[in-house]
Amino acid sequence: MASPLRDARDTRAADAPAGGTDARPAPQQRDLIAGLGKGLAVICAFDQDRPLLSTTEVAERCGLSRAAARRCLITLEHLGYMRQERGTWTLTAKVLRLAQSYMHSGRLPRIVQPELHRLAQTLKEASSAGVLDGDDVICIAALSAGRMVSSTLQPGTRVPAFCTANGRVLLAALAPDESDAWLAARRFTKLTPKTVTQPERLRAELARVRAQGYAAVDQELEAGLRTLSVPLLSTSGDVLAAINISVNAARMSLDQLVDTALPALRQTQATLRKLL
Repeated sequence: MASPLRDARDTRAADAPAGGTDARPAPQQRDLIAGLGKGLAVICAFDQDRPLLSTTEVAERCGLSRAAARRCLITLEHLGYMRQERGTWTLTAKVLRLAQSYMHSGRLPRIVQPELHRLAQTLKEASSAGVLDGDDVICIAALSAGRMVSSTLQPGTRVPAFCTANGRVLLAALAPDESDAWLAARRFTKLTPKTVTQPERLRAELARVRAQGYAAVDQELEAGLRTLSVPLLSTSGDVLAAINISVNAARMSLDQLVDTALPALRQTQATLRKLL
């Protein structure tokens, strides 16, 4: 069977203009609102590991002066997105409105969620869909099917792309020189004894994913978590996201996971390609 990832790259290469890509040109600086970018960067500075930050820490994480960071924080507090706690800052629940706007209006999660539900219920296993964002994969839809195998399987969570099945599928969808540059620009942390961190081994894994059209990851993100993923393609062949099935390693070997879940994943992939 031909690899969807290889077919997608071939399609993009055929459609792209000679000597370049079909990406939009960068906007002119005069068309950008610098303050909006700074405010969003400040919101993104907070995460699970850093729920409370001082003004100085926000400035350092966002590459801003302390005065600029302070103005952003005060503005966000005035708008209800931030509050102060004993000399530090933290996000308020109002920030969820930003994510809610995407989840309710974004075409991709609205189309993927029903098919993900059918997939999870058919296999009786947890399933999720994600998109690539810098170093990470952001979950845009998830179903547990009554099996809580990982706390990362819920909308809005971020996981490292290099050691997850969805991440490797999305990285493999890049042109080889782009994925090589992605690997070269990063340092990788060993999260479990099985985590692959050597760039040359990761490069080989991505080549394998391109050739076979799916990624299988065995306990590299979390001990006891095995995951199988395939890409979601549009009708024109662009890779838009990835979907996976996750199981507890104590219940199913990696070979069993591939044998059991890959046909259903590919069926869901084919169904969604007609809709995307």
